[in-house]
Amino acid sequence: MREFIVEADGGSRGNPGPAGYGSVVLDAATGETLVEAAEYIGVATNNVAEYRGLLAGLRAAHELDPSATVHVRMDSKLVVEQMSGRWKIKHPDMKPLASVAAQVFPPDRVTYEWIPRELNKHADRLANEAMDAGKRGEQWSPSESTAELDAAASSSSSAASAEADTRAATAVASPGWAPADLGAPATFVLLRHGETPLTPQKRFSGSGGTNPSLSDVGRDQAERAGAALARRGTIQAIAASPLARTRETAGIVAAHLGLDVSIDDGLRETDFGAWEGLTFAEVRERYPDDLNAWLADPEAQPSGGGESFAATATRIEATRDKLVAAYAGRTVLLVSHVTPIKTFVRLALGAPPESLFRMELSAAALSAVAYYADGNASVRLFNDTSHLR
Repeated sequence: MREFIVEADGGSRGNPGPAGYGSVVLDAATGETLVEAAEYIGVATNNVAEYRGLLAGLRAAHELDPSATVHVRMDSKLVVEQMSGRWKIKHPDMKPLASVAAQVFPPDRVTYEWIPRELNKHADRLANEAMDAGKRGEQWSPSESTAELDAAASSSSSAASAEADTRAATAVASPGWAPADLGAPATFVLLRHGETPLTPQKRFSGSGGTNPSLSDVGRDQAERAGAALARRGTIQAIAASPLARTRETAGIVAAHLGLDVSIDDGLRETDFGAWEGLTFAEVRERYPDDLNAWLADPEAQPSGGGESFAATATRIEATRDKLVAAYAGRTVLLVSHVTPIKTFVRLALGAPPESLFRMELSAAALSAVAYYADGNASVRLFNDTSHLR
């Protein structure tokens, strides 16, 4: 009996947004590429595009040999777990796609495997070629595709640096678009820690205070975030601030993902000096001049020698550059705090320092920024709390 490998992927530039999928059918014995398929599908979510890619790959394999066995490899943990029967399919847009995909071959002749994104580059590039074609108002053409060559070159490069990648992984939105000539970006999924006893009271809680742990509410928020990230299946590594609330949040999430947590001091919260533990109103009453200066000037420090926003930005820039180099082409979860996460977003947007006061960031909220090889960045998500509802 002949055996095929189907690798599939899908992407959405906006989630939902302009979307496309890519699929490749390989001969399991030789690794030879037998069929490439890709299509721009209009506005859709990442998950719908991934399911469309799976369906296209299975149909292409069936056309080659309806009696074959098929091993599906995808970097979408959601699709793999749902099609394997371990997770329920709840979303109304995905149920019919999953049902049709399950009927292409008899269930006992199809197996599913989750693979890291860097091992799914062929299908990923096909999906991006399809989206690029759709942006031009065209349909993807197999005659113009370079996905197989690009993927092969990338695989060769990846093999040479596998040891370095493994070391970085022991030190994390979903698969997204990257320009074909720049390669896959380093993607930071930014998670603010869960609530502490100080959070509902809106008290300054930085790196120089009492270092509170999570409250019961905060631990529940971390569990929900961990479950949501596990369903997405895209996080490949986790790094966290050294403070108790971020370490605890990261540990809870890591248990869902089966990953280790590395601690990075650059992700710590700003030191708010003498304002630690106080509310904004209390600071206004006790230190009015210092507060006014702090609100007007990013170089101004909180009372008692705390850390200025300018100093925080310098620290975050250095941390960003180090992590982008360590996680090039990969997705890493960074568990941090309000000011560092807002600063990551501000720097990515090229926004002025005062923009920090115009962002609302909730406890256990998710944000995401992708960093490309040419130094550009793309903010893909900000203050998402849908997993907490």
